[in-house]
Amino acid sequence: MRAKGFGADVVVTEVDEIKALEAAMDGFRIMPMIDAAPLGDIFITLTGDIKVIDRHHFEFMKDGAIVGNSGHFNVEINIPALEEMAVAKRQIRDFVEEYTMPDGRRINLLGEGRLINLAAAEGHPSCVMDLSFANQALASEYLVEHARRLEKKVYDVPEEIDRYIATLKLASMGITIDRLTEEQVRYLNTWCEGT
Repeated sequence: MRAKGFGADVVVTEVDEIKALEAAMDGFRIMPMIDAAPLGDIFITLTGDIKVIDRHHFEFMKDGAIVGNSGHFNVEINIPALEEMAVAKRQIRDFVEEYTMPDGRRINLLGEGRLINLAAAEGHPSCVMDLSFANQALASEYLVEHARRLEKKVYDVPEEIDRYIATLKLASMGITIDRLTEEQVRYLNTWCEGT
């Protein structure tokens, strides 16, 4: 969505029908990765699975294609296949390795295929970390306070904690938002009007 907002022509490749439909309804083009491979300039995986970008995709990528991962460990991109296919490899700048294919095309791998936002960054911005730490601290406090009533399983952070943190962060940024009137709250909680 951010890339599209900057004017990029974003293509989504997907294996989940519901996510593909959501992306299509958000205005993105959807297609199989093999069809996107010759079109793309930048490829970013965000899946948590292995070999999302594989040998048969590298074969069709443009000269200068950039490949990165932001979803999981460095297995999302089949780096061993890329290494086997390449006739040369060189580091062209920090966190960018250029692989030259037998036909002269170059494919650029970011951050050794590791999570690019971690591998090539100098850490998260403080405005992200304060939210994360606040969430962890308040979620930990919630677990301690409710430990006797909670089953042993994974829980989502309660919405009231997320809302509280969002309220504090907005205030710290000097941002104010509208509030529902009592009449609006009543309307939303009833089915007296409308279809």
